[in-house]
Amino acid sequence: MSLPISAKHQLPPPLAPESWRRIPLPPLPGRADPTQGPWGILQSAVWRTRLATGALLALFIVSCAAPPVVPPGPEVGWLGRPIGTPPPPNPRLRRAILQLAEQEWRFFGRQEVVFSGTQESIPLVGDWEDDGPQQSKRVNLYWRAVNHPELTGMDCQSPWSAAFIGWLMQEAGVPAEQFRATIAHREYLAELIARAPEPGRYFVPRRVQDYSPEPGDLICAARPPTQPLLIDGYITPESLTGLKAHCDLVVHKQGRTLEAIGGNVRNSVSRVRLELDAHGHLQPIPRRPWFLIIQNRL
Repeated sequence: MSLPISAKHQLPPPLAPESWRRIPLPPLPGRADPTQGPWGILQSAVWRTRLATGALLALFIVSCAAPPVVPPGPEVGWLGRPIGTPPPPNPRLRRAILQLAEQEWRFFGRQEVVFSGTQESIPLVGDWEDDGPQQSKRVNLYWRAVNHPELTGMDCQSPWSAAFIGWLMQEAGVPAEQFRATIAHREYLAELIARAPEPGRYFVPRRVQDYSPEPGDLICAARPPTQPLLIDGYITPESLTGLKAHCDLVVHKQGRTLEAIGGNVRNSVSRVRLELDAHGHLQPIPRRPWFLIIQNRL
């Protein structure tokens, strides 16, 4: 386009290339106003160039955008309170717990207990707590973990399944602040439930009806005639008072078959085999009315 001589006289002196960056630009105009002369036309051209560049950049960003983020599932909680964030993974500590349980099972002769529907069988009988000094002294190690050094395997009327679980945790190196060894299962269970909202907890409660147990978890059942007071599958720390319970450590899972090791199971450290339901959940059986799972988050 040819400009009139008078308009040419209105143009500013030529600018060095680096000076273009310092041109003050007004707020975005709609169109160039011809009455502003060539300076207005120049400014409008700069804005059009910027708008075109921005539009192309926006199209590029949209075309390269990452797939939409899938929202997280429902928050895990307990009786209306969210469970705290998990600790950093520690597979070494998890393996240590499982290996110790397997070691003790082998020490006591690999006794097996199978629950199938309402039937219980013992296809392989191992060593019992009072079979001899070796077995009796081993049970004494478990009792020492809960501050009862006077008890041994000869004290057959004193249930030692909770002492066994406490010894496993201590011996594996689980801090007492994360799992306190106690003489009764209900005592450490109450503490784990009460502290579940705290961040970094190794062990947290899960409902039987919506969680499938994994190796390293504890599966817990009530011991008749006591029964847990459940609220839609949840239990409070206070309602555990006086409850007789038993917990086993899950050591293997394949398909619907679950295997767990527990102490004082038929007078020995036994490997228990049972069948999960079609959803991978525990099924209540006469000798194991399951009411709680403690998830191992290591």
